[in-house]
Amino acid sequence: MQLGEIMTPGVITAAPEASAVSVAEDMRDRRVGSVVIVDPAGSPVAMVTDRDVAVRVLAEGVSPEAAIGEHASRPLICGDPAMELDEAAALMVQHGVRRLPVVDGEQLVGIVTLDDIAVRTGNLEVAQKMTAEVIEGALPQFYFHERG
Repeated sequence: MQLGEIMTPGVITAAPEASAVSVAEDMRDRRVGSVVIVDPAGSPVAMVTDRDVAVRVLAEGVSPEAAIGEHASRPLICGDPAMELDEAAALMVQHGVRRLPVVDGEQLVGIVTLDDIAVRTGNLEVAQKMTAEVIEGALPQFYFHERG
């Protein structure tokens, strides 16, 4: 199975100069957890997640009117529509990401999430294992810190 078969084509995007609050409102209104930041040509350059807004904007006391591009996650890890699902899954685990923008050339054509993998492939066990590996890679202190 290839990414082009399971990706969601309607990706929510924003310009780097969009305000943090406008991006957060867009996430709320469209019921998504991420927005891909694109350059003027429409090429993806970064991603902002709901966690980025909470941790990098709100918790740091950054003005809600600040440009979101300064608080986006980089580097942006992307997949290709012809990429096999297992290769994409390995890429997501390797980089500790739960969302993979799909680009054809330099144009954003879709996005695949761990939830997509679970729902569209019907293999919940694989998706759960991937989720655990991504979280463990992104938050090793959660798994390995001493609890008192």
